[in-house]
Amino acid sequence: MKIKTLLGLLLIGITLTSILLPAFSADQLLATDFQQESFQKTIDFFEYARAFATAHGIPENIPPYWHANLYMTYVNTRGLHMLYAGLINITFGLNAYFPIPMQTFMMHYKTENQTRDVLMASTFLMLLAFNETSDSIHQNSPDMNDTLWASFSMGFDLSQLGATLPILNSKTETIPLTSTTDKLQWTWGMKYTNLTAYWWQTWINPNDPHYQQNWPTAITVYDELTFTYNLTINPTTKTATLTENHIIGKMNHLLLFTAPFWLYLNNTGTYLLGNLVPNSPTIYQFLQENQIKMSIVNFQTSVLLDRTTYSQTTTGENVTDNEKIVSDSQISTYADDGEKIFDVAFGTKQTYKLYNYTADPTETQYDTYDSTTRTAKINSFANNTELFTYHISLMKFLPFVTYNMNPQLYNKAKDTITNMTKANYFYLTAYPTYSGYKIEHDPTFTIYLTPSAATAATPPNWIGIIILTAIVITATATAIVIVRRRKHAQLTQTTTQPPTKTA
Repeated sequence: MKIKTLLGLLLIGITLTSILLPAFSADQLLATDFQQESFQKTIDFFEYARAFATAHGIPENIPPYWHANLYMTYVNTRGLHMLYAGLINITFGLNAYFPIPMQTFMMHYKTENQTRDVLMASTFLMLLAFNETSDSIHQNSPDMNDTLWASFSMGFDLSQLGATLPILNSKTETIPLTSTTDKLQWTWGMKYTNLTAYWWQTWINPNDPHYQQNWPTAITVYDELTFTYNLTINPTTKTATLTENHIIGKMNHLLLFTAPFWLYLNNTGTYLLGNLVPNSPTIYQFLQENQIKMSIVNFQTSVLLDRTTYSQTTTGENVTDNEKIVSDSQISTYADDGEKIFDVAFGTKQTYKLYNYTADPTETQYDTYDSTTRTAKINSFANNTELFTYHISLMKFLPFVTYNMNPQLYNKAKDTITNMTKANYFYLTAYPTYSGYKIEHDPTFTIYLTPSAATAATPPNWIGIIILTAIVITATATAIVIVRRRKHAQLTQTTTQPPTKTA
């Protein structure tokens, strides 16, 4: 018990003395920015939110010591407005900045046939490790009968936990926004390196979603977590395709609590009290022997000003708040009168690359395996109120930014964009063959739009505001967890008709 208490105090110390990242030189975000053809900026979003609320006489309760540095890229061409936001780091005080992976992109456009205004958003929520049980419901996919660990990343120096641990230098790199000369292809992204994560045991029963709050199961360090985006606009087919390539780097370190000690594993073996245990498994052997697998959790939302939306598989199965395997298929979202809005295709790239570091330390060779993608019950994640307490409390301020621009838009945003329970669907992509090695995968998003001429059009006067609303949802969805942790530690478009809507 004394050892556990001592280690608990040590973890608190690590949290409070986490990497003190220098404050980024934040750019100023202006309404006129959204009239440009493109931009890339780093902004302090909380500072922006405070200033906006003050300027519009809106009561706000964002403490002045909260700061969130976001890397933002924007593309405004051929009738498409795309805004991306990636979190560089965030602080809730104590001068500690945490580099937490947050990724979201939004696309605003007019639909192909009815030229309706659409805002769709895609959000990377978290990594979710899992171990299947004999009662598993979905093979090779995390479900409520499996053992699950929510992986929330932070940037800590773990050297205080043992002499064998190296001093870590967690950092975030931005990948600049670039385009072809015809402005029809765009690329950008972010890379997090030496990313530290707490693994918290999590339960996703939609009737009782929760997580183990008092003690993490493990602490691990990922070599990297990289997101690269490629946007291609095709005026001829009236489509825009966005490919999201993500890399989950190999696990370099694992601290595993086995009462009353912590075990430390790396690529040389297992250490107990700083000493290498003879003939002990490496981190990769341990994960393989215990059948630990990896997955990612994402959710999709969309807003039409004059219609509701629904999402289905290619065979017409409803995926909203439903568990459906879609690994070799795609999910299409429609307006309630059947007009297709966008697709998310999983079958076009069902396989993922796995780089076996043990066999090839250069990580140039890889094997391919099939991923498993399925939709999930919304309440399995959205109703995990213990995990997202601060997230829910902060989101109530987000719709205010649209109120003075358009009351109708405000009401729509209030009911959808700020409420995960209103998501079109959640989806989990699992990587059954893992062993802690590097993974590379890239799902594809396709939207159907009315393209304009080559000259960039000026966005509607509210586009910048509503997009920013969507950004913060993602930022808080991952960033909030840090505050919670601190508290508990004490801390191809087709010509066929759309499928019939089903219940």
